[in-house]
Amino acid sequence: MTSQVSSPAEQADGTDETVVGAQRKPVGAKDVRRLDRVIIRFAGDSGDGMQLTGDRFTSETASFGNDLSTLPNFPAEIRAPAGTLPGVSSFQLHFADHDILTPGDAPNVLVAMNPAALKANVGDLPRGAEIIVNTDEFTRRTMQKVGYDTSPLEDGSLDGYHLHPVPLTTLTVEALKDFDLSRKEAERSKNMFALGLLSWMYHRPTEGTEKFLNTKFAKKPDIAAANIAAYRAGWNFGETTEDFAVSYEVAPAATAFPPGVYRNISGNLALSYGLIAASRQADLPLFLGSYPITPASDILHELSRHKNFGVRTFQAEDEIAGIGAALGAAFGGSLAVTTTSGPGVALKSETIGLAVSLELPLLVVDIQRGGPSTGLPTKTEQADLLQAMYGRNGEAPVPIVAPRTPADCFSAALEAARIALAYRTPVFLLSDGYLANGSEPWRVPEPDELPDLAVQFAQGPNHTLDDGTEVFWPYQRDPQTLARPWAVPGTPGLEHRIGGIEKQDGSGNISYDPANHDFMVRTRQAKIDGIDVPDLAVDDPGGARTLVLGWGSTYGPITAAVRRLRTAGVPIAQAHLRHLNPFPPNLGEVLKRYDKVVVPEMNLGQLAALIRAKYLVDAQSYNQVNGMPFKAEQLAAVLKEAIDD
Repeated sequence: MTSQVSSPAEQADGTDETVVGAQRKPVGAKDVRRLDRVIIRFAGDSGDGMQLTGDRFTSETASFGNDLSTLPNFPAEIRAPAGTLPGVSSFQLHFADHDILTPGDAPNVLVAMNPAALKANVGDLPRGAEIIVNTDEFTRRTMQKVGYDTSPLEDGSLDGYHLHPVPLTTLTVEALKDFDLSRKEAERSKNMFALGLLSWMYHRPTEGTEKFLNTKFAKKPDIAAANIAAYRAGWNFGETTEDFAVSYEVAPAATAFPPGVYRNISGNLALSYGLIAASRQADLPLFLGSYPITPASDILHELSRHKNFGVRTFQAEDEIAGIGAALGAAFGGSLAVTTTSGPGVALKSETIGLAVSLELPLLVVDIQRGGPSTGLPTKTEQADLLQAMYGRNGEAPVPIVAPRTPADCFSAALEAARIALAYRTPVFLLSDGYLANGSEPWRVPEPDELPDLAVQFAQGPNHTLDDGTEVFWPYQRDPQTLARPWAVPGTPGLEHRIGGIEKQDGSGNISYDPANHDFMVRTRQAKIDGIDVPDLAVDDPGGARTLVLGWGSTYGPITAAVRRLRTAGVPIAQAHLRHLNPFPPNLGEVLKRYDKVVVPEMNLGQLAALIRAKYLVDAQSYNQVNGMPFKAEQLAAVLKEAIDD
């Protein structure tokens, strides 16, 4: 039979759509409803395995062929107090049968493992959303801990939602009664029971998760078997219980992807692969000098697994030692990288200035988080742009590249490496926590699609003195790029001096001459200004008088908001910056074409300030610094107001 769902479901990345017809067909005693998209949020204590649960559901969704976007959200504390609001960990997944751009504004489904998870997240739910709660955790003590005087499951406060009370803990323990496990050990598998239930509800594949569990617990086969049993029990519960009368299908996004091989990938993993690809394309060993810091540590973890690709990772005793080792590796002829977040950039600033003076290629990867100081280690922000632009003593210009999506981190790493190697300069790669931890499908590129990053090292003398002697001058510049030669230490005849004191043009000898210093400062700036970057592409449907300009991870929410407005008949243009220093050569001309320029940023207006200063354009800044990404609905309202003003 077929039926029509009458209430419109507001699509998070475009128009307000009716979930058309969600065709229903009987499967035994159950019906199947077809949807175009779903937003699910798993929430519980930081020890409840919500990140693992979300990751497994995401992996199976990716293998099924849906487009997807994720938003992990977890406490900074290693183990916050159990059952408290600060200890809630969540994982949101938006998946669809069409192209999507964000993790979604509001969940359609919340899985709440305890009262704290319910209270922390119920305010984000639209009316009519489904809530699956673990009733075993709703005791008087746990409810009072988060401020519930009465049970929200019984006092009518959840009447606007479709509530599914499920004793997840009890059912899990019962499913594992034949295993030689204590009750506490059995209870740990309740997240797998929940995963099985949701996998049944949304027809997710199961083979991948079972294989994953067998691999993860290969040395503990009893634990693997118990988790698989809990997972299957959750699936069977959904199939047999009367409380879940309907399951849902979200078809693969067949038209959203160009042909190719795809995999689900997070921003940090994509960035890691991009660095490895860059080293292979440049035929250089990759060296990472790093100190662990959230949310950049995953890059160190991942690269340490790839020694077979000539990758060397060095976990230093602090941030300064990490970048010092990386700069030494650059001097030695490696593709050198250091990874960090905002607090680490502050510590590395003197060595970045040294790299500017030495004119050596070095990638400084800043996975931005909320600040200042320690700030919000597990929350996202875009507030390091001015630090990357100006955060060094003296005139020390550094190119800046920013990816826009998790998958785009791969291409951004290649682009940052291209600039560093071609122009002999440190380069900032500005990602953030939202991109680093979020994930989406990524098309694995063919090798012949990757750029040629081959480097030519200095081989011999490049200057003739007045007396006819041929010598090597380490600061003799390429006339096109103004890059100095890169001489590998130990090459006969290419011995040269390095250090932080000002160099004499050409010879590289120490120089205190005022005119030489003026020349070198201007030359280093000219080298950065002359970097070859593509023109800014503008998405303009015609007739738009307002341009929304973004950078970095705001791409998804901005694009989703623009889609909404255009569907409603509102003309608006969009452009997104990858290169923030130097800016694209046509940026000034683009800005002058529009009456209004709106710049949404997860800071207090840093790009807007740069735009105003350089182009004398009255850019309107819209800012958010709450540790979370923008919502599409929120931005759409702001942009509509700017157009109408």
